[in-house]
Amino acid sequence: MNTDISALFTIFGATGDLAHRKLYPSLFRLFKKGFINENFAVIGTARREWSDDYFRDVIADSVKDLVDDQEELDRFKSHFYYISHNVNDAANYVELKKLSEQLDDKYSLNHNRIFYLAMAPEFFGTIGDMLKQNGLITQDGFSRLIIEKPFGSDLASATELNEQLARSFREDQIYRIDHYLGKEMVQNISAVRFSNMIFESLWNNKYIENIQITLSETVGVEDRGGYYDRTGALRDMVQNHVLQIIALLVMEPPMSLSGTDVRTEKIKALRSLRVYKTKKEVWDNFIRGQYTHSAAHEAYLQEPNVNPESDTETFVAGKIQVDNFRWAGVPFYIRTGKRMAQKETYIHVQFKHVSMNLFPSEDVEEVAEPNILTIHISPLEGFSLRLNTKRVGQGTEMKNIRMHQILDKETQANSPEAYERLLLDCLNGDPTNFTHWHEVEQSWRFIDQIRKVWDEQPDPIRLYESGSMGPKESYELLERDGYRWTEFNWKPKKEEI
Repeated sequence: MNTDISALFTIFGATGDLAHRKLYPSLFRLFKKGFINENFAVIGTARREWSDDYFRDVIADSVKDLVDDQEELDRFKSHFYYISHNVNDAANYVELKKLSEQLDDKYSLNHNRIFYLAMAPEFFGTIGDMLKQNGLITQDGFSRLIIEKPFGSDLASATELNEQLARSFREDQIYRIDHYLGKEMVQNISAVRFSNMIFESLWNNKYIENIQITLSETVGVEDRGGYYDRTGALRDMVQNHVLQIIALLVMEPPMSLSGTDVRTEKIKALRSLRVYKTKKEVWDNFIRGQYTHSAAHEAYLQEPNVNPESDTETFVAGKIQVDNFRWAGVPFYIRTGKRMAQKETYIHVQFKHVSMNLFPSEDVEEVAEPNILTIHISPLEGFSLRLNTKRVGQGTEMKNIRMHQILDKETQANSPEAYERLLLDCLNGDPTNFTHWHEVEQSWRFIDQIRKVWDEQPDPIRLYESGSMGPKESYELLERDGYRWTEFNWKPKKEEI
């Protein structure tokens, strides 16, 4: 991997929350580790009338918890420049080009450009057109475009946006970011699958009973009520994060770990998802819910900027089926929601029971526990494996044990944050952990059919109390198949992490 890469970052939406919370700290970490050094510069753009000095004060505030050397911070923030900018005004791009060329000469950037669109998606196409029309996309160095979600609100809008961007950027220049793909344990899904014969040989419908994916949040919509009420959990979480995780679990082994090979297999995996087209199929396989009030929290309908009569879902549970040779018959159960009992992201891979149990016991619950591989993504990071063993002593009474490897707090603290990983990948021209257009396309094909039924023939939205794990109907979804949600009620001992 290259170190001290030269590049000019231009951040559209530089005054926003994403830039302050994620982008500037990630760039500072890359600076501290030497991946960017003297040969980089950052131009922040937004409508606000800020000076370079004020912008640098904002940068210093955003990274204050990471600073252990004031001189290092001063060197870092000296590479930041600000220009007030109206994305619809061509004259502003002339000024942006002038500043870009000055910084290219000053910092020897070799005409390498990264444009980060950290703003509302309705401006993405316009910015792409303006960058090309005004000569900001260079021919001598590389030019790369990083785009935040959402990439469209359905297949039609996503296609239109992609066609707009394609007028200015090639597919290999577009980096559609999904920060879940930068998480340590999401990247570890492929590692545990393809480097361990014990799992790869069992990774199919002959040995796996079902797979459960939970992405639960304890927060509500906070200050995003207006955006969220137009979007909902299906578009906000399932279309991107959940389906990307499923693609990594389902895909066939790639020829290599190159971006092209990995994304080729992920596209095939997403194409194999069964698309539910009828009202009955959608209602039978997907549940939507909305949180109500509790003693500690208001209901969704009482949140700021939310329509008091809204039927927008804050929770989704679903059964996803994969129509290919490896996975036919294995249900993938997913759930994601806000104001739930715990903030957890994890995957349970539940293996089938042995065909004949030689170790009966009076304790049915102990014996009935299946083998489960759990991939802990957040806030715990690591793996655990449930096994059945004999209790110590006389007789054949069984006991369930967990073998686990959970990253300790120091290791987690020293591990690259998701945005840090992805920014470095973009600097290195590695698209592996970014989504290809065909992945986005297939995801929307799946989601649009569910959304269409919900919009045209809505199933009554299921209510759940804030602080619960969702509506009772999400439990019934699994119970119909003879399963249950494997609730995550185990924590490793403090001394073990």
